[in-house]
Amino acid sequence: MLVSEDATPRMHATTILMVRKGGRVVIGGDGQVSLGQTVVKGNARKVRRLAKGGVIGGFAGSTADAFTLFERLEAKLEQYPGQLTRACVELTKDWRTDRYLRRLEAMMLVADKDVGLLLSGAGDVLEPENGIMAIGSGGNYALAAARALADSEMDAEAIVRRSLGIAAEICVYTNSNIVIETLDIE
Repeated sequence: MLVSEDATPRMHATTILMVRKGGRVVIGGDGQVSLGQTVVKGNARKVRRLAKGGVIGGFAGSTADAFTLFERLEAKLEQYPGQLTRACVELTKDWRTDRYLRRLEAMMLVADKDVGLLLSGAGDVLEPENGIMAIGSGGNYALAAARALADSEMDAEAIVRRSLGIAAEICVYTNSNIVIETLDIE
C-alpha cells in the first residue's frame, strides 16, 4: 500500500485520455477510486465540462485537490475568457508558487476547440504533438493504445473508449466504467 509521509493511505490515480481527431476533441476517464489496495468507489466522475461547456477536463490524483484546481481554473477562465492556454499558465503559476496549492496532488487534462493541455503542480503546461495525451496510473497503457489506433478509421470517441478499455484490462487502478466528454472543434 502506498503511504504518504503522514502515514495516511493515498488515493491512487486513475486513467484519463485525450484524443483530438476528425473535428472533435474527446476526454475520457474511468470511474475507479482506490484507497491503498481497496477499491472504494467504481463510478466516480473524473471528467467534466467547464467554462459554460466550452472546455472539457479530466483529473487524476486526489479528488479534493482536483476539485480545488477545477474551481481555480474556472476562475482563471472567467478572468481570461476564450484563452485556455493563458488561463492554464496562470493557474500553474499559482499552483507552483502558492504554499497551499503546492501541496495539491493531482494532474489535469483540459481542452477547448483550439488546444489540449496537460497541467501539473510541477509547472507543466504541455500540448501534445499528435493530439493524444494521457495521465494517471493507467495513462501509459491508454496512450500506447490510442497512438496505435490513431491512424485507423475509428473516430476520436471510439479511440478513447477502446484505449481506456485496454488500460482497464492491464492497470489494477483503472476500471471500465468510462465517462466521456466531447467538443466539436470545427
